[in-house]
Amino acid sequence: MRDDDDAAPGQGYEGEEEEEEPQQQQHKKQSNTLTLWGNMKTMNLNSLLLTNIQSSTYFKVQLYELKTYHEVIDEIYYKVNHLEPWEKGSRKTAGQTGMCGGVRGVGTGGIVSTAYCVLYKLFTLRLTRKQLMGLINHTDSPYIRALGFMYVRYVLPPADLWSWFESYLEDPEEIDVKAGGGLVMTIGEMLRQWMSKLEWFSTLFPRIPVPVQKQVRAYR
Repeated sequence: MRDDDDAAPGQGYEGEEEEEEPQQQQHKKQSNTLTLWGNMKTMNLNSLLLTNIQSSTYFKVQLYELKTYHEVIDEIYYKVNHLEPWEKGSRKTAGQTGMCGGVRGVGTGGIVSTAYCVLYKLFTLRLTRKQLMGLINHTDSPYIRALGFMYVRYVLPPADLWSWFESYLEDPEEIDVKAGGGLVMTIGEMLRQWMSKLEWFSTLFPRIPVPVQKQVRAYR
């Protein structure tokens, strides 16, 4: 895998001057900190999903060992292959507890997906703007990009959705979002859906502000 270094987040910005005034540099430094929105403990996930993430061995052990942004990117590249909140067929195990709960969150809900565990791990890292741009512009895997966009959808101010997603609404890169495969869409189609619907498989995104809804309808 090619590791996207600090140069990667700059992709997509054209016409930047190589030399900037000190005031501009200071502004850029300050704006690298993202303003998060909502519940700073739950990442605005529903309680069932969050409980299964936090209690899963995968999150508590394997992901705990990952300390850096680039390590998490590698984990996405090698381990994430869909964007559902639960692994395929695992909801049938709802109600099992005890030893069964140690696999990846089996119990009241099912086996929480690798994607959502890694998404919550990214939340614990408190990504900078530069890091987030590095995810959504990554060239190695659509799942790296998708988790960056999902981070935007869950934890950045909903009123800012349009400004983050607008440039990518016609993005042609394809991604299979369904556990087990079989639901391929483009990045652009996925983002348009995320701005027009709250439902995402068996969970919900945060509510969409009316002005953003109007912008999406006008775009269509």
